[in-house]
Amino acid sequence: MAIEQYHAIGRRKTSVARVYLRPGNGTWKVNGRTLEDYLPRHVLRQSANQPFGATETQGQYDVIVNVNGGGLRGQADAIRLGIARALLKVDEGFRVRLRADSLLTRDPREVERKKPGQPGARKKFQFSKR
Repeated sequence: MAIEQYHAIGRRKTSVARVYLRPGNGTWKVNGRTLEDYLPRHVLRQSANQPFGATETQGQYDVIVNVNGGGLRGQADAIRLGIARALLKVDEGFRVRLRADSLLTRDPREVERKKPGQPGARKKFQFSKR
């Protein structure tokens, strides 16, 4: 007897989150830690929980997440996208509500590369005419 489990991947900037949803009572494990321990800021926890609020499935699934790369903001948004995609596998009917809150859109913005002869991507060294 296999445990029913839904798997999805979410990405944001350089963060990648592998999300597993199992029917349960709403416990979180993010890289082996609790959600409150891993994401100390309330805003980040709220962002990660957003798909459950949109689909009214708060507390119905246990969440196991492996996330790496980037900072906490990028990781929280990667977790959010992963959960939204996993909820689609649970019930395709959630698509309308998730799409309305734009939770299924992968944010394409990445850091622009540094250019040679400049201190950053756009910044220039001070120009001196003489």
